[in-house]
Amino acid sequence: MTRAKLDKKPQDVAAMFDGIAENYDLVNDVISLGQDRIWRKAVVNAVEAYSGELVLDLAAGTGTSSESFVKKGARVIACDFSLGMLTTGAKRRGGASTGGVTFVAGDALSLPFADETFDAVTISFGLRNVSDVDQALRELLRVTKVGGRLVICEFSHIPVEFVDKLYSTYLMAALPKIAGAVSGRGESYDYLSESIMAWPKQADLARDLQDAGWSRVAWRNLSTGIVALHRGFRDK
Repeated sequence: MTRAKLDKKPQDVAAMFDGIAENYDLVNDVISLGQDRIWRKAVVNAVEAYSGELVLDLAAGTGTSSESFVKKGARVIACDFSLGMLTTGAKRRGGASTGGVTFVAGDALSLPFADETFDAVTISFGLRNVSDVDQALRELLRVTKVGGRLVICEFSHIPVEFVDKLYSTYLMAALPKIAGAVSGRGESYDYLSESIMAWPKQADLARDLQDAGWSRVAWRNLSTGIVALHRGFRDK
């Protein structure tokens, strides 16, 4: 399998990420022109994790995002359904559970955690790869403690329509070529480009969060709307 289609069969998407795991973080840095570091910092600030809290970092990949929460004093479960990503991350960190980060294999549609386990849950650039977004949002709610919060960071849409269309042209034409030159797996980034274009707008995702049971839902745009940060709370 070289390219996952937009039906997002879990085994196909996982295999795709297994194939790009080694260079994934480097490619992200290149194609975002370093903006991914700014986005990660925004997520950390929005989650507001502090010492003693337990955070679920879903779709954590190699655990790069998880490290930021540890620096705030939290313990982190880095969960992903790509064994290739988890294995790469564990090798880089010197173990599957070290330095406050524990790698756990898991599916967003059926998380391997008990009800009300986490003080905060977060997912960055992974929700659009899930085959049933509504179910994933409900699962995240289930494993969050009452009073806990959710932060989603995901590629989104620029509010000015013609600018958004220009950006979509870049996604389809330039992004796979640039990513392919760095990773050697440009066909995988064809899928990623399509998944970004097919993703709902900010207000639509906010409604999905509310329908799933999240309260006090809000969002703000990063990088003019190329990325959006959504936040919600479990109030009951």
